[in-house]
Amino acid sequence: MYISNEQLRVGLQNQEFVPFFQPVVTLRTGEVAGVEVLGRWLHGTLGIVPPSAFIAQAEQEGLIGDLTAMLIGRAFTAGRMLPSPQWLAFNISPHLLRDLTLPKRIREAAEATGFPLNRVVIEITESALLENLEHAQTISAELKAEGCRLALDDFGTGYSSLLHLQSLPFDGLKVDRSFVGSMTERRESRKIVSAVVGLGQSLGMKTIAEGVETEQRAEMLLSLGCEMAQGWLFGRPVPAEKLSEVTAAQPPRSPSRSTSGLWRDISYNSPPGQRLAQLQALYDGAPAGLAFLSPDLRYVSINQQLANMHGATIQRHLGHTVSEMLPSLYPQIEPYLRRALAGESATNVVVTWPKLEGREEEAFLLSYVPVFDEAGEVLGISVAVTDITARKRAEAALRESEDHYRHMVELNPQIPWVLDEKGMAIMISPRWQKITGMREEDYHGRGFVSALHPADQKRVEEVIEHSVRTGDLIDVECRVRSSNGEWRWVRSRGAPRRDETGKIIRWYGSADDIDDQKRLEDELRRRACEESGTCSGADQSR
Repeated sequence: MYISNEQLRVGLQNQEFVPFFQPVVTLRTGEVAGVEVLGRWLHGTLGIVPPSAFIAQAEQEGLIGDLTAMLIGRAFTAGRMLPSPQWLAFNISPHLLRDLTLPKRIREAAEATGFPLNRVVIEITESALLENLEHAQTISAELKAEGCRLALDDFGTGYSSLLHLQSLPFDGLKVDRSFVGSMTERRESRKIVSAVVGLGQSLGMKTIAEGVETEQRAEMLLSLGCEMAQGWLFGRPVPAEKLSEVTAAQPPRSPSRSTSGLWRDISYNSPPGQRLAQLQALYDGAPAGLAFLSPDLRYVSINQQLANMHGATIQRHLGHTVSEMLPSLYPQIEPYLRRALAGESATNVVVTWPKLEGREEEAFLLSYVPVFDEAGEVLGISVAVTDITARKRAEAALRESEDHYRHMVELNPQIPWVLDEKGMAIMISPRWQKITGMREEDYHGRGFVSALHPADQKRVEEVIEHSVRTGDLIDVECRVRSSNGEWRWVRSRGAPRRDETGKIIRWYGSADDIDDQKRLEDELRRRACEESGTCSGADQSR
């Protein structure tokens, strides 16, 4: 688009240059923090002309001062509708930083409209500092004294130098749209944005990202710790009559998908130094062994707990591979590490570590979780290790105890049993199944009675019901049918178990085989009656 010098001058005379406003939002909440003032030329025939078509020409023709004054004055007038503490940001041309009267002109414009200077942000590009750093320092100092804040614009695109950040009292850094626009596709851009954000935080400066057009970019910037952003995602530049629409309260942003809870608070509420100290305290104080592995499976960090588990110092681990530190264990865990590098978590992995000198064999529960960057690429592996040796030993002891109990029950000549509070069978020793051939599901409740001699069944049930009512001990003799069809005498005795209130909750007892004893008693009675000549037919038939 061609613009003649005459057209530019006429436009200034006709006051055709107006401010447009683009919102700058706080990423965490979505609330409007302020607006940036962007110049537009309302040309009679060309329509709305963007600043790229006239700013450079105005600088060359020496008209940039008058143009800026017009825009600032109109912006201050429109800005009076902004709710406090929303601010106005102006990008000052490098040419104006040669004019030592600039702070006075800004102050007068603010006073004329009643807009407070403590809600004004002056954006300065790096190229402006190269032309005359001394003038820039003088002007910046005066602007700060008036209450204005300073931001370094397009940081990283020019002759970036930490000297610039040190030379002027900047309050904020603006991340150029060229990096923001490509950060979702290029790791290099993400690293640059991350570095700029980290630098700003380290210096106590707010960071503002330009050119945010998608939710993905906003989420990525939020995860990197960037405080504010502007771009089409939050609103396009609008004229003064629509300013109230873009600065009205907006609904809060949804929490970041990549960070939540404690980690989110640490990430965004603390400066980097404090954040590192907080994370280090959590890392070192965790009851589990923790480490982070690079994609080539080298230890980038490790806490003392895991170093102790490995039997080596933290320093010995750093920079070394897992295979170097754990040569005997590596073949077991390599498949899980490879899964994590492929983006798949491997959790609840139980491994047994061989005996070390002076140490018994140990068992550990491992977790390997891939760590992704903002674009979903695997950065490394988060390792968590829990010592479960004591638990495994307790489980082994319990299994051994259960095995002892099982053998004790199975080999015991008695038949242990358990009844519930109503006298219904809950458990009878496996010996009952061997003797009677009755299946477990058949003896539950009063099913066991069917294995008793028909003449004994009613009597046994009466004894049980009497004991349930009275709490008296169970003591009853009866005949049990064996699997070969023979009847054998048993004596069953049991006692109640009561709760803290005295209520019966279980009956425990056992049945003893007394068939041989019964047969001996019968034989003695038979001989006695034969000798006395008093045997009845029943005695002789026993």
